[in-house]
Amino acid sequence: MMRAARLEPALYEEVEHDEAALGQAMTVVVLASVASGIGSLQAGGFGGLVLGTLGALVGWFVWAFLAYFIGVRVVPEPETKADIGQLLRTTGFSASPGIIRALGIIPGLGPLFMLAGSVWMLVAMVIAVRQALDYRSTGRALGVCILGWLVQVAILLVLVSLVGAPQT
Repeated sequence: MMRAARLEPALYEEVEHDEAALGQAMTVVVLASVASGIGSLQAGGFGGLVLGTLGALVGWFVWAFLAYFIGVRVVPEPETKADIGQLLRTTGFSASPGIIRALGIIPGLGPLFMLAGSVWMLVAMVIAVRQALDYRSTGRALGVCILGWLVQVAILLVLVSLVGAPQT
């Protein structure tokens, strides 16, 4: 997790090829999702904890799947040869910086930590996608991540509107 948070491309390359790393990657996603839920406690109480955790978990899965679909099917490079497992492993580890979102519980500073964690995770996701899809262009990986993120946010907004916002 430390190497992933330090944005080391070699780590993402290693987990791309290590099929045994899927469990570890999923553990990182769960930990980062729980951290997001903890960070949401201050603003949303227990409902914020539950929805923050579930939203982060579902959001990551949707984002990872969209990155795979967009990156492999819509805008691949000639060298792009990836399966969903490779994307799940690399993007799972890219959730490592999300642990900082637990500090969102700090009154007054919470939104800053939530934002910092999200931006850091975006940067890690770009590196993960670039490595997993064998892109030469970081810009292409950034485009895949941003497009996937926008679609994921739209889906989560629809789900929240159907379920309702948490009550404090």
